[in-house]
Amino acid sequence: MAKDKLKRFAENLTFRNLIQPEAKDILEEPHPIRGKWQEFFGNNNPITLEVGCGKGEYTIGLARMYPGRNFIGLDIKGARLWRGAKTALEENLGNVAFLRSRADFLTRFFAPDEVSEVWLTFSDPQPNNDKGTKRLSGPRFMSIYQAILPPGSPVHLKTDSSLLYDYTLDYLKSIDKKVLMNSDDIYADFWKNTDEATRNELGIKTFYEQKWLKQGITIKYIRWQL
Repeated sequence: MAKDKLKRFAENLTFRNLIQPEAKDILEEPHPIRGKWQEFFGNNNPITLEVGCGKGEYTIGLARMYPGRNFIGLDIKGARLWRGAKTALEENLGNVAFLRSRADFLTRFFAPDEVSEVWLTFSDPQPNNDKGTKRLSGPRFMSIYQAILPPGSPVHLKTDSSLLYDYTLDYLKSIDKKVLMNSDDIYADFWKNTDEATRNELGIKTFYEQKWLKQGITIKYIRWQL
């Protein structure tokens, strides 16, 4: 397993669609890519950012679905990002990039209004974090998203966690954010009553989602507007 990781880390260095700076290089100055993602992709198509993308299954799935948009998956684990970056290259998906960093540093990579929407897919619910400071749908990260998204942009949360789902709804209500859509079981009545585009997007199933569904765990979803 250790040898596999080392091999993947080495291969990551050759991937043109993977950016993985040293943390020390962005602590004082923004990364050179900030404000220049249009140049990176070679177009001015809107950018969707998946925060905590893991192996990039959702980033890849959305990119296949929408060739006229650009997609960036962010995660801190290089061994996970290897899979997404490699798949994108194998499938010649020019509208996909991956970024190895922490979500705390998003403003070091993206200028104001440079991102059009954010997805949070199966984020860690941080059950021991009572104040929600570590949750990706909490106040700390909400302010970060607002710094890189235009007003009125959508943020999506797809989760198996009732704790994270309930926390997010309560928090959004407390700050008077507009919830556009939500369901505590997307594959029940919600699935029949929503539009085709939403069904297609939510129909992307990661490895872990398929595992949870087999265990009878319901999948929740919230879409809100900044």
